[in-house]
Amino acid sequence: MQLELRETDRQPGQSMTTKLKRVQTRIDYVDEVYKTLLDAISDGSIAPGTRLTQEEIAEQMEVSRSPVLQALRLLKKDGLVQDAPGRGVLVTPLTIESISNLYLIRGALDNLAAKMAAARGAAIDPVYVSRGREISKGKNIKAMIDADMAFHNAIYEASGNPLIAQSAQVYWVHLRRAMGAVLQSSKQRESIWLEHEAIAQAISAGDVVKAGELSDLHTTHARENLIERLSQYLAQ
Repeated sequence: MQLELRETDRQPGQSMTTKLKRVQTRIDYVDEVYKTLLDAISDGSIAPGTRLTQEEIAEQMEVSRSPVLQALRLLKKDGLVQDAPGRGVLVTPLTIESISNLYLIRGALDNLAAKMAAARGAAIDPVYVSRGREISKGKNIKAMIDADMAFHNAIYEASGNPLIAQSAQVYWVHLRRAMGAVLQSSKQRESIWLEHEAIAQAISAGDVVKAGELSDLHTTHARENLIERLSQYLAQ
């Protein structure tokens, strides 16, 4: 399955073709390998169904197999990879059901955070929106995902309830993959930041009801857009 949902003839289980960056000299190789693979899976560079082997990853990143094995174990624990027939692992497929469930949870948390932030009279720094809009004009999907996460994390923090952010982080690992697919569309990038700006304005105005409604609308749009694109791909 193709995470980026772009035209491709990749078949599930096909070997990885993405070139991974070489790991620089660092103390914690495991963390670096994990982050590199996580980013590649999240932004679509490594598609669902892609087979990953310790040998290939270790060779490309110029590290031993030990940190690669540990990084793959962490990714498996996160649910991002799964055992493959024979050797290695496969990047876990995206399914309509899993994406729908993730966005339902995200919607509930985002709604709560937005309403609590508005009730506290919090202000979301406009730099999050301006920076996000600027980044969305480029081609760096990882930077777009990071900017989106930064905006929502700002709302979580503004809510004054640290448990919201802690709960949300469990799901954002998987949401990054979904966002990577949605952000391939330049049209979606523009509408996302228009919605972000409206949510921020409602929070700053102290409008609890509107902040919650706009947050729900934003999550619903994101969920519907991704499910539509994923459905079109699966129908091919």
